[in-house]
Formats: sequence, C-alpha cells, structure tokens
Amino acid sequence: MNNRKIGAVIAALGALSLGACSHMTSQERAVATGAVVGGVVGHAVTDGSTLGTVGGAVVGGVVGNEVDKNRHERRYDRRYGYSY
Repeated sequence: MNNRKIGAVIAALGALSLGACSHMTSQERAVATGAVVGGVVGHAVTDGSTLGTVGGAVVGGVVGNEVDKNRHERRYDRRYGYSY
C-alpha cells in the first residue's frame, strides 16, 4: 500500500471516529479535530514519515485548542459587552 492510500485511510478513519465525539466538550472536539487534521497534513507533507505525522498531530492539537479557546473568549465578550 503506498503512502497516498495510507493517508487517505487515516483521514477517513479520523473523520469517522469524530462521529463518536457527541459526549465531548467543544474544546476536546477541537483538539481531536486539530490532531487528526495535523496528522494527515504532517503525513502528506513529509511523505509518510512517522515523525512528521506525530509532529503534525501534536501541532494540530495545540492549534485546535487555541482556536477553541479564542472562540469561547469572543463569545463571552459578545455576551457581556466587553470590547477591547
């Protein structure tokens, strides 16, 4: 199986596994989504390198966490009228 097929399988499994996230908080979902997307991108960019895949997943999880954190802060600011 070549790297492109492996990447497609990983992406499909990641997308299907996110369907089981209904009990997770939005932050947990954002981190999981970021990790899956980051892992797939890391896999594709580094031509299937394990280090690239794991590194992409870690970076994607951090980015997903920060995006969700900022989303909650903006929602709080809109709700209570804070603007900076």
